[in-house]
Amino acid sequence: MSHFRLTQGTFSYLPDFSDEEIAKQLEYSIQNGWAISIEFTDDPHPRNVYWDMWGLPMFDIQDAAAVLTELRACRTAYPNCYIRLNAYDRSYGRQTTALSFIVQRPKEDPGFHVIRQEKSDRQIRYTLTSYATDRPKDARFDS
Repeated sequence: MSHFRLTQGTFSYLPDFSDEEIAKQLEYSIQNGWAISIEFTDDPHPRNVYWDMWGLPMFDIQDAAAVLTELRACRTAYPNCYIRLNAYDRSYGRQTTALSFIVQRPKEDPGFHVIRQEKSDRQIRYTLTSYATDRPKDARFDS
């Protein structure tokens, strides 16, 4: 099996960030007045945009260390899930994602398989399914 790496969000083609690099992005977000949230999932399908939220969004947060404390708690609770940080810019009067990036992955990204369907008039439809969802929720990644 070839190596798979889920690429979603900002910085998706860079190597994973260290906590120090994550803190720099949090500081940048805080300086811009963006609200921070932490989310996690065991279903990384690209159309699964509504991941489970860890706690409440951190509005008016002034300390990157506080966010890192919450991130570490989420990592401890969900060691085999994908975790991402989001920063929301409210300056437009609506919830606008200014920054979103994955900060934890399972030890092995399972990848996706493609189902091809041939329809009438030579139409071809594709369905993308995560291998992770072949197993029940909360049992998708080995401990």
